[in-house]
Amino acid sequence: MGRGIAISFAYAGHRIALVDLRQRTPEAWQKLREEAMAEVRGALQGLAKLGALAEARIPEIAARVEMVDAAGAPSALAAAELVFEGVPETMEAKREAFAFINKHCRSDAILTSTTSSILVTQLAEIVERPERFLNMHWLNPAYVIPVVELSTHPGTSAEVLARTRALMEGIGKLPVVCGAAPGYIVPRLQALVMNEAARMVEEGVATAEEIDKATRYGMGLRFAALGVVEFIDFGGCDILHHASREMAGSIDPHRYQAPAIVGRMMEEGRLGLKTGSGFYDYEGRDVGAYRLDVLSRTLGMLRHAGLWKPPADGTLS
Repeated sequence: MGRGIAISFAYAGHRIALVDLRQRTPEAWQKLREEAMAEVRGALQGLAKLGALAEARIPEIAARVEMVDAAGAPSALAAAELVFEGVPETMEAKREAFAFINKHCRSDAILTSTTSSILVTQLAEIVERPERFLNMHWLNPAYVIPVVELSTHPGTSAEVLARTRALMEGIGKLPVVCGAAPGYIVPRLQALVMNEAARMVEEGVATAEEIDKATRYGMGLRFAALGVVEFIDFGGCDILHHASREMAGSIDPHRYQAPAIVGRMMEEGRLGLKTGSGFYDYEGRDVGAYRLDVLSRTLGMLRHAGLWKPPADGTLS
């Protein structure tokens, strides 16, 4: 993940250091350095093959990534404005890394962890300046996927969060903010979908190929044009309520039971777009223009997938 993050910043014009805190022999360090830089160049070459950048730019972009060994780590950290911790997913490893980071980073540096499993509230306890700390969860491949999840704790400074968002937007990312919760946003949703897909294969509902076709060009395509919560409002909270009730009764009462918020919205008549409010407020919004925009987004995805055909030239007999 560290190498993917480095590519993201280098691609956007920043110089970035990949810092190795582990003491290694000169031979082991040279091997690691060569392996990491080969991965950076390989990723850029892959982008060039797909037309995302000119191949001639690869050396220039790769040169912005500097490999730093344990001996050079203190000075590299002292110069850093933003630090991403990416050591193994154990509190022992995190505690050791942040002890070193606390000692050598400047007082105004923003510190983040790229952990996918340890809560920001737990890690904030081992950071010297917790107001300047948050978790930052990147999605693989980090240099391609735009979303970066920023998980804050109650003590995270508003100024630090704003600065982090600005830095991410500056390199072309789309930061989204969430609280201290297991799974952030994307992994939590993904886990439910992937487990259910595996369950359907296990139960013989459909083959893996048919499920993937349905998700790529049905569910996935729609959710690329509409966010998940936006989709609830677009169709109507009542549709989710009734569908959940039916599947809870016929498949599993726990997996498919709608959350309490859906029931409350039903009682309040906040069904989404058709009633003027739902998870979003549509008062004063040009609903016709909004629906046309949603159609435009969807058509864009269909055209990209090569699934939109022109109308027939004549009437079939």
